[in-house]
Amino acid sequence: MDDPIQQVEYEQMLLSRHIFLRTANGRRKDDVLERSAYVLLSRIRVQGPMSIKELSDAFGLDSSTLNRQTAAAMQAGLVERIPDPSGGMARKFRITEAGARRLDVERERNASGLGLVLEKWSPEDVETFAGYLKRFNTDIERLSGRPWPRP
Repeated sequence: MDDPIQQVEYEQMLLSRHIFLRTANGRRKDDVLERSAYVLLSRIRVQGPMSIKELSDAFGLDSSTLNRQTAAAMQAGLVERIPDPSGGMARKFRITEAGARRLDVERERNASGLGLVLEKWSPEDVETFAGYLKRFNTDIERLSGRPWPRP
């Protein structure tokens, strides 16, 4: 493969494969937040309470998909429905204390795993790689019109 774009595509495919396989390497499924819940909780934590419409706009998903995801997250005690804090008509979803704890645990597990992968990298290489990932993601967000708020 001589084309750098094809190399990036291939490596991105492998990266997503490694992420999906992490639940199969000895961790119980009930011990891991589902990817959709992880992303949902991450977005609500950074942005604050969000309505189904706001979530739909943010993720580019239809409301029926988000209704299923938020219902599952509510049933698991990860989010709760609240009146719009700004007085609007739509009810919003807010992360619960239990949801925040689960998100923190999952994020720490992910960071620990990444730490193992990157332990032989120099701090400069890790910083450079993080910068390229952020640039890659922000360019995707720019093209999709769905910027992701960052802490």
